[in-house]
Amino acid sequence: MNKEDEFIYYGRIPNPDWPIYIAVTEKGLCFVGSLGEDEKELVDWIKKMKSTVIFEENWSKVVSYATQLEEYFKGERISFDMAIDVKGTVFQKKVWSGLSEIPYGETITYGGLAEKIGYPSSFRAVGTAVGKNPLLIIVPCHRVVHKNGQISGYRGPIAMKTNLLALERLK
Repeated sequence: MNKEDEFIYYGRIPNPDWPIYIAVTEKGLCFVGSLGEDEKELVDWIKKMKSTVIFEENWSKVVSYATQLEEYFKGERISFDMAIDVKGTVFQKKVWSGLSEIPYGETITYGGLAEKIGYPSSFRAVGTAVGKNPLLIIVPCHRVVHKNGQISGYRGPIAMKTNLLALERLK
């Protein structure tokens, strides 16, 4: 192990309706997987985003994060209180910060989000940054919809985005 090696701990939330992989570093949550995807999605993301990493399945390291997601899935939580460790460009982080300000149960268009973060003519670039969000649900990219109100453009399956929006509207 080298000094610059970073540990990433992961686990699969065993919820039968919402089986997803999550990963954490010592600094916080770094990845939330797509509904029904296997471990390969997580491994592929880590290979793209992290240079030197030691990858370890460790439920005790992820359980507190998984618990908050489980509460969300049950309709018991509308916001998250957890440390995150997200890597991205300055622009991506600005977009992801804008996503985090979208209230539970509400939606915004890609153009509306672009305007909100100060880049009104950059809705396509905003859409690309939204699609690279590594923290599905926690950074609520599912709350961004097409200007015609249709559900589109999601890193995970569209059915996941549809289900998340339906879950939030039940509150």
